[in-house]
Amino acid sequence: MRSAGGARPAYDPAGHDGALRAALQELRAGRWMSMRTLLEQTTTWWQWTQRTQVLAAAAAGTDVVRAWRAEEPHSVAAAVMHARVAVERALRAHREDHRRTRELWREGWHASDTATRVAPHDPVPWVCLLALARLDGERHWAQHRVAPPEPMLPPGPWGLLAQAAERDPYNREAHHRMLQFLYPRDASGRLAGAAGFAQWAAGSAPPGSALHVLPLYVRVERYRRSGGRDAALDLHWVSEDATREADQAFHSWFTLTHRAERSLLDLNHLAHALWGALRFREAAQVFDALGPYCTPLPWACRAPGANGPDRAVEVFLQARTRSRSAAREGGRRP
Repeated sequence: MRSAGGARPAYDPAGHDGALRAALQELRAGRWMSMRTLLEQTTTWWQWTQRTQVLAAAAAGTDVVRAWRAEEPHSVAAAVMHARVAVERALRAHREDHRRTRELWREGWHASDTATRVAPHDPVPWVCLLALARLDGERHWAQHRVAPPEPMLPPGPWGLLAQAAERDPYNREAHHRMLQFLYPRDASGRLAGAAGFAQWAAGSAPPGSALHVLPLYVRVERYRRSGGRDAALDLHWVSEDATREADQAFHSWFTLTHRAERSLLDLNHLAHALWGALRFREAAQVFDALGPYCTPLPWACRAPGANGPDRAVEVFLQARTRSRSAAREGGRRP
C-alpha cells in the first residue's frame, strides 16, 4: 500500500493492525471487553507479544486492567496484562528518575514472576522480566550476570532470554530487551557488546525472522551516541558493514514476510538503512509497505534539536521521496 504522493505519515502504535486499533480506542475510553476479546482471538506468539506490549503502553496510565482483574480474577490474559502494565510503569518511572522507581520495580517483578506460573507456556512474562533487568544498573541480581552462550558475548540475563526463547524461539521483543540491557554497559560509544549480540542473534535466526533487523538498531544507537558527528558525508550508513546489514535484513526478513508479521519499527529502521546505503529501489519497496505510517526513530537521530519530532517527519519524507524517485530512474544512484 502506497501513501498518496507526498502525504505526511502519522505515528500509530497499532499500525496496520485494525483490530488492535479498535481495542485501543475502547481501552482509552475505560472499557476492557474489547481488549479481552482481541487477546482471545490472538493466535500467534508474535502477535500476542506485540499486542500486549502496545495495549500495556496505553493502559499504564489507567485502571482498566485492574478493573478487568477485579471482574475476572482467574483470567490468565488479565494476569499477563497486569504484569505488562506494572513493568511499563516501572520503566517509565526509571526514565523519569521518579522517586517511586524502586517500589514500582518490585511491583513489576512480582507481577511478572506470578505470571510465569499462571501462564507457564507464555513468553511474555519472561520478556517482562528481561525488560526490568535494565533497571539493575549495577547487576546486583545474579540472574542479570549469567555467563553467555558464546565466549565473545557479554554476561547478562541470558537465563531469562533462554526462558522466553524456549516458549517462542527468536522472540523479537525478548532480543530487543536484551539489547536495551546491554546498551548502558558500554560507555565507549562503540557498543561492542550490543553489536556482538545483534550479529550473533541475526546469524542464528532462521529466514523470515525479525532478528535479522537487530544490527540496524545498534547502528542507529551508535550514530546517536556519536552526536551525528559523521553526518556530513553519511559514511556511517554507506560503509561495507552498513550496506551488508541493510541487504541482509531486506533479503532475509522483508522479502520473506507478510505485512501482518512486520513491526512498524522494523520497517522504519530498514527503510532508513536502505536509504542511507543508497539502496533506493529496495528502500522504496519498504516505504510502500509502510503505507501511511512512520515512527519517530530512527529518523529523529538525523534530526537533533528542539524541533526534533517535526524534523524527523521531514527527514522521513525526504528519504521516501528520494528513494521512490531514484527507484523510478534506475534503482541506485551514486
